[in-house]
Amino acid sequence: MQKNVTIYSTPTCHFCHMAKEFFKAHNVAFTDYDVASNLEKRKEMMQKSGQMGVPVIYIGEEMIVGFDKPRISSLLGIA
Repeated sequence: MQKNVTIYSTPTCHFCHMAKEFFKAHNVAFTDYDVASNLEKRKEMMQKSGQMGVPVIYIGEEMIVGFDKPRISSLLGIA
């Protein structure tokens, strides 16, 4: 079953781009919020994660800060 994947990112974040490319390469649908331009989503991200760093990725209810490829792969069931 496909889990909901959400990424809070900025256009200039290298790790954000890596995470989104990883999702695309594995046909993982995701919702992307640009927290550089969306102040409401920036506040939401900060409340949930307690910090300003991006990417903040949610896979189901699991939060990952940064591009932790092994953990993302594990949560998505990607070998």
